[in-house]
Amino acid sequence: MERIVIAGGTPLQGTVKIHGAKNAALPIIAACLLTDEPCTLRSMPTLTDIDVMRHILQSFGAECEWVEDSLNIHAERLHSHTIPEALMREMRSSVIIMGPLLARHGKVSASYPGGCAIGSRPIDLHIKGLEALGAKVSEEGRGYITAEAKQLVGADIHLDYPSVGATENIMMAATLAQGETLIRNAAKEPEIIDVQDILNVMGADIAGAGTGQIRIRGVEKLRGAEYTIIPDRIAAGTILLGAVITQGQVTVKPVIPEHLEPLLAKIREMGAKVTIAGNSVTVVCDYRPKAVDALRTLPHPGFPTDLQAPMLAALCVAQGTSVLTETVFESRFKHVDELRRMGAMVKVEGRSAIIRGVERLTGAVVAATDLRAGAALVLAGLAAEGITIVEQVHHIDRGYVDLDSTFRALGGRVERLGW
Repeated sequence: MERIVIAGGTPLQGTVKIHGAKNAALPIIAACLLTDEPCTLRSMPTLTDIDVMRHILQSFGAECEWVEDSLNIHAERLHSHTIPEALMREMRSSVIIMGPLLARHGKVSASYPGGCAIGSRPIDLHIKGLEALGAKVSEEGRGYITAEAKQLVGADIHLDYPSVGATENIMMAATLAQGETLIRNAAKEPEIIDVQDILNVMGADIAGAGTGQIRIRGVEKLRGAEYTIIPDRIAAGTILLGAVITQGQVTVKPVIPEHLEPLLAKIREMGAKVTIAGNSVTVVCDYRPKAVDALRTLPHPGFPTDLQAPMLAALCVAQGTSVLTETVFESRFKHVDELRRMGAMVKVEGRSAIIRGVERLTGAVVAATDLRAGAALVLAGLAAEGITIVEQVHHIDRGYVDLDSTFRALGGRVERLGW
């Protein structure tokens, strides 16, 4: 077990290179199952979740090889249709394997997925979508789900909620279906556009990603591709919040500034200066940030739920009282108890957190309860007086590449230690 030790109180200063987006990389790796030709994925982040996905593909017989920051995948021969239970339980995103494997193999079996404990995240929308495409889905003993279809057929599918994973799963499965599929109330996240773009490079016929309606015309076969993953907007946003919480100056690049706008709007509201130049964003915060009222997490283009915990940490040192409401996941305030250990004044009422900003947090021993909560605690430690020790840092490694080294390069006094 490792832990991150932080001596807080130093303003962050400098420039950070942003790695490829985890939330785009995972479905794009899954998409490589749709072709028997080689694929090269560039700007691939070296994260534990990526490693889990790589091991899942290898369990089917796919060849996966790292070459610097590129992952080469060749799924020419697949000898299994079952996602290993141990790997499935490690990461919820493994459910997006189902659509591509069903489309290519005609059958897929999987247990219910695991991942961060941030609330109920049922996969019923995934299953309903695959059934609409003609799959026969059955539940077997020990919590296993099996989906079978000799040939998927296009359909008109309306999602009850704009689920990112369900949108991606249905979109990938429909690429090899007969006829046309229309996904209504589709998720609009930038990562959906990235999945559409690589699939089209592979020979798919998809349009509409980034809007509420995506059209997919099925094709007989997809080819291999070389593709570069978009920058990680959540990692970039977390690091920019480091400038706010420590009253520093940080530049992130390369990024797509439009992907960060929901966060940047709130950073401006907190009194920090935001400068956009091409593919870089700079945040300068010369004084204690201001509180933000009525901030709500929402599906894109709203404020992203994955930045709720880092933002909450920053609001803990803001002037005034902030109200932050979580509308996406019902159990995503587990980091609040840990922040209270550091002197934060936060009260949770249902799905809202009322944050009364304090001038200074105090170092403490805290534990990451999930991926984004872990990043929030590191941010809090950077701003706190004294020493903060963050335990359970394996959660952080699921979504940030060497977060401790990143903040150290910006002048933060951060060190990772083993027991």
